[in-house]
This record gives sequence, C-alpha cells and structure tokens, in this order.
Amino acid sequence: MLKNVTLKSMGQTKGAYNPELPAGTLVRVANLSQLQEFKGTWRFHHPLTEEQLAYAGVEGRVVDVAFYHGGDELYHVESAPGIWHEACLEPAA
Repeated sequence: MLKNVTLKSMGQTKGAYNPELPAGTLVRVANLSQLQEFKGTWRFHHPLTEEQLAYAGVEGRVVDVAFYHGGDELYHVESAPGIWHEACLEPAA
C-alpha cells in the first residue's frame, strides 16, 4: 500500500539515513493509481516521470539506496528504471 505522501516522514521506522529497503530487498512498485497520486502531489526533488508509470506493479530487487538531504530515501530497482521514492515501493510478498 502506498504510504501517505503528504504526511509521511521519510525513514520513520529505521531512522534517517538507514534504508527501510536495503540493497537486495525484493520490492514491488506501487499500483498505477498510487503512482499517479504520488506524481500529482509530490512537489519536491526527483518527481516521477511518465515513463515510470508504466512500471506499476513490477517486482525487482533494490540495487542501491541514496539519501536526499534530510534523509529521503531514493532507490534504484533492477527492473524499473529511474529513481524511486520510498513511498512508491513496498516489500514484495
């Protein structure tokens, strides 16, 4: 389930600069409606691109994690190009 993009504080479980989804974690990209919601409400760094919407629901492993100033977690996923925000990913079952 997509995390609340307007109220979520990044890194809320493990703390700032400790990834919620470490490299190697199998993740799933949020569904299309969730990605569209994020795209329509997110107003800061690294917005989702139109190309990324095509990867809704895709599973892949986290390749690496970077952190934006303030601790926002930014992910690269092997099966989905671009930079992904924590709010757009979830652990795959």
